[in-house]
Amino acid sequence: MTRPNCTKNPNLDSYSLLLLLHQTQTHSERERERESKMVSGSGICAKRVVVDARHHMLGRLASIVAKELLNGQKVVVVRCEEIAISGGLVRQKMKYMRFLRKRMNTKPSHGPIHFRAPAKIFWRTVRGMIPHKTKRGANALARLKAYEGVPPPFDKIKRMVIPDALKVLRLQSGHKYCLLGKLSSEVGWNHYDTIRELEKKRKERSQLAYERKKQLNKLKVKAEKAAEEKLGAQLEIIAPVKY
Repeated sequence: MTRPNCTKNPNLDSYSLLLLLHQTQTHSERERERESKMVSGSGICAKRVVVDARHHMLGRLASIVAKELLNGQKVVVVRCEEIAISGGLVRQKMKYMRFLRKRMNTKPSHGPIHFRAPAKIFWRTVRGMIPHKTKRGANALARLKAYEGVPPPFDKIKRMVIPDALKVLRLQSGHKYCLLGKLSSEVGWNHYDTIRELEKKRKERSQLAYERKKQLNKLKVKAEKAAEEKLGAQLEIIAPVKY
């Protein structure tokens, strides 16, 4: 929706001008307001939450995400390759190799399926905490999306952390840990270096965008000061309606 040109009608008073500005609220702003409403029974307030999984403990993050999914929350988890697991890399690799030997003798394709990608390992962890064979559990699991890295459009969306699952708060200092991406690369995942390169490029783009945003904010503050000096006495008319 385009912004009306209010300068063509000099007879508009301040109140009418405010009404026109309120009516020009864009569709995206209305969508953001609707997404900010609480989901019934959920502690997370947005319609779709993007969680940055970097340095979160695997089990704690999965349990919190599973409960939110069952409450009706849509959750997107990015940077799954940076999820932390307590215990050293050698120990975790030995445990995973034992898991790889578990299969159905007569028809191995029947399962269990041994995922190597970090996002699929996290997805399988969450699945184990959800009654996924029921209709309610299947619908809850369908509300989860997990990715390695931060693919578009989630690189331009605000990302959250979950304090109850952060490694720095939950893992005692001095204890060994390993990252899920490194473990996956040791057991057969071949895209660890590719994801690292893509993440490096994304961070460079984000830094440029941040610097540009800071410059625009400085120009905005300067323009607001100039507008206040130019308006002068008209600010007293606008002040009661908190424009």
